[in-house]
Amino acid sequence: MNINLMDYVVEQAFILIPFLYILGRMLKGTVKIKDWTIPWILLICGIGGAIALIGLNINAVIQGVLVTGVTVYANQLFKQSIDKREE
Repeated sequence: MNINLMDYVVEQAFILIPFLYILGRMLKGTVKIKDWTIPWILLICGIGGAIALIGLNINAVIQGVLVTGVTVYANQLFKQSIDKREE
């Protein structure tokens, strides 16, 4: 069974992944924003960005959720890999 990310995320929405990652890093450096709110902020921005790119429909909302999930998951993979190497 071969799972390909391209099967789920449409090409137009891929630009949101680096945007959300950079936004998340910027929010992480902000003292007034709690860490637990960052994924929620990214989710709202991801859905809004997907709607702006694709149009107002359910597919855009789903794409926003997917690109936000990919962004947060990739960040955690990267962070956990770095932390594991440092141990």
